[in-house]
Amino acid sequence: MVIRKMEERDIAGVNKLLKQVNKIHHDGRPDLFRLANKYTDEELAEKAHNEIDPVFVAVKDDDSVDPASEDNVLGYAICYFKDTRPDHMLTDITGIYIDDLCVDEKLRGHHIGRMLYDHVCKYAKEKGCYNVTLNVWECNPSAHRFYEAVGLKPQKYCMEHIL
Repeated sequence: MVIRKMEERDIAGVNKLLKQVNKIHHDGRPDLFRLANKYTDEELAEKAHNEIDPVFVAVKDDDSVDPASEDNVLGYAICYFKDTRPDHMLTDITGIYIDDLCVDEKLRGHHIGRMLYDHVCKYAKEKGCYNVTLNVWECNPSAHRFYEAVGLKPQKYCMEHIL
């Protein structure tokens, strides 16, 4: 396995995993999440060429699978740089926000998520970032456990009251 920046040939595999994440969220909060793709193929193609906000993929590094096959992508991390400098109250820091991190449901427990997370942290450190942040939905307890296991701690809580 190798972790690298996403390329256009990875779109089918990333889409396959995006559907898995969407199903977890929809099953947990159908009042908030539809069963729909988070990104179009065109949006993913743009992300593949985005030099600022990286998308990393964990892919097979052997010849057992066609590189363009959806089965080649084992996991991904969609990231955005976050800068607090326009804010008058917060200190001036830049960080990486992980919008999505997913490992194929058939491969969870094989440390691919940990390797993706570590890769993002290494990349963020090389870019001079102060921190790595993400949001995790309350309806996804396995994600909570994973993020706690890799060392993430709560920064803030988003709370709701459904009317």
